[in-house]
Amino acid sequence: MIKLIATDVDGTLVVDGSGSLNPEYFPVIHSLLEKGIIFVVASGRAESSIENIMKPIVNDIIMIAEGGSYVSFRGEELESHPIPIEVVRELIADIRSLKECEVMINGVKQCYVETKDKAFLKWIVEDYHFNVQQVEDLLEIEEEIVKVSIYHKTDATKIATPTFLPKWENRLHVASAGNEWIDCVMPGVNKGTALRKLQKQYGITKEETMVFGDNINDLEMLGEATYSFAVENAREEVKEKANYITDSNRNHGVLKVLKQVLATIEEKERE
Repeated sequence: MIKLIATDVDGTLVVDGSGSLNPEYFPVIHSLLEKGIIFVVASGRAESSIENIMKPIVNDIIMIAEGGSYVSFRGEELESHPIPIEVVRELIADIRSLKECEVMINGVKQCYVETKDKAFLKWIVEDYHFNVQQVEDLLEIEEEIVKVSIYHKTDATKIATPTFLPKWENRLHVASAGNEWIDCVMPGVNKGTALRKLQKQYGITKEETMVFGDNINDLEMLGEATYSFAVENAREEVKEKANYITDSNRNHGVLKVLKQVLATIEEKERE
């Protein structure tokens, strides 16, 4: 019996960067919650962005935000993994040197950017609903930072591969979060480690867990569930890792599976 369901957002529930979710999801998730299933939204997004997209059920779900480096429930912090400030400053300097890339640093409640690109700033505020502050110099930020991100408008991994990735991939957990983003968090921190702690806290096994994902930063989380699903539009590495494939995000593949889970539970209740 499924006791915990966890899903990624961008590329899995919605098209990357979308600010809204198909409203059909909410009554289905609400019904699953009423059946006693724990529902987790696990994303590279900031907490504020997850709150916005899941607004109708936000007080009933657990949020794994910032790629696993911040976990919360009903506004209360369950887990946080700040990056040492000297490491944050070194990352900022290295990302600044990458051609046509933006750097964003994320505190628990606030994101910071130096960008002068009005279109990029509008996108992350109006579509992602990040709580963003534009600053002159990121090196002056004193707040604890839980994630540092590279943004490139077409292919962040291609830009980062020659110099950035060889330097940082063994020092931090560095993962692609769609074509445009690369997220850097503390080593040993990812969506999978956050999910594993929740499973332990609630006494839930892999066999009682269902997970949905599409990208590299979902791989560890998929490994924590027997019922691991990749959406049809997922990267090939993710499809190979997952035990099952569902329809694409555009065709609401996750919703189809959730409806099946709910129908199975209701059928057993009628027996």
